Amino acid sequence: MKIQNMPEDNLKVVNEDFKYFFLHNFSKVKNFALKILKSEEDAEDIAQDIFVKLWSLPEVWRGKNDIDGYMFIMVRNHIFDFIKQKEIRKNYREEFSPEIETLKSDLNIEEEFFAKELKLAVKVIIHQMPERRREVYLMSRIKGKSNKEIAELLNLSVRTVERHLYLAQLELKKIFS
Repeated sequence: MKIQNMPEDNLKVVNEDFKYFFLHNFSKVKNFALKILKSEEDAEDIAQDIFVKLWSLPEVWRGKNDIDGYMFIMVRNHIFDFIKQKEIRKNYREEFSPEIETLKSDLNIEEEFFAKELKLAVKVIIHQMPERRREVYLMSRIKGKSNKEIAELLNLSVRTVERHLYLAQLELKKIFS
């Protein structure tokens, strides 16, 4: 009987049985996989996969003394599948690596080009601003001066500085619309 169709009382018993089964067999399965794979992480993954499969098949593991042979065959087959999949992924990466790198470099070139184009557009707009607005904007955004500092340096009111910055931002927003 599959776990999904099992009444709740029976499921509690199966949970306890499986817990016992898992605790007594996990290290054996993991160590067997480790001997073949020579990777702690991969062996752990394989062992977990095996016990996930076994959990849904209580008729296979419940109350059987000769489960070791069956389990080790499962592990061996799972490892073969794992190695095949790993090889397929490796071959795929090797085969398509140049195309992937080309795509990445094309994207970087496009991004770089767009950034340069944007910087140029900003420079043009700033250059086209009235002199005082350009001066206020550059002092604020490039030199990092506060509105009050700009007002004092240029002998303007803070409100006038704010107005210049507002108008400069409106002009710059035209780039994005």
